[in-house]
Amino acid sequence: MDEAFASLGAPGGPRRPAAGPPRRPRSGILGIYAWHPAFIRGWMPFSRHLRFSTLPDRVREMVIIRTAWLGYGEYEWSSHVKISRKAGYLTEAEIDALAEGPDAATWAGADAAIVRAVDEMCVNKNVSDATWKLLEKQFSREQLIDFTFTVGTYDMHCTVFSTLGLELDPGMTGFPESHRRGG
Repeated sequence: MDEAFASLGAPGGPRRPAAGPPRRPRSGILGIYAWHPAFIRGWMPFSRHLRFSTLPDRVREMVIIRTAWLGYGEYEWSSHVKISRKAGYLTEAEIDALAEGPDAATWAGADAAIVRAVDEMCVNKNVSDATWKLLEKQFSREQLIDFTFTVGTYDMHCTVFSTLGLELDPGMTGFPESHRRGG
């Protein structure tokens, strides 16, 4: 683990792959990252950008939570629900409405457009012209780029972390039973 995160330092650090058999890790997110220090060295600046992008914190968390819900990304969903509650970015009603979708009674106008855009990106891999026009009314060009990369990245996280066997850390609250794959 130390080797993986030490790789975030000066360029030219160690680039050795982790020893051991090539099998799917069953561990937390940091354990998975520790298996590939060179990847983390490249990934963390992008990840850091998304965390501190041009999007308001509330919008970023709406986007991440809805994307994780749609992609069955339980780890990301759990993490970002906790973050949003602790920081006060979203109300309990809004968190519940993110599980329901853009037509939930909680959403109106700009917020409904945000949730609808996430749905369209995750399901259709594109945003309709009508939804895009609504996004353009509330976001700058830079924010629109950050928005789409945030959805795309967390959609990718859902696939990658599921494939690599990412498990919830102790104390994390997972999806309701009704939203588990096969449930």
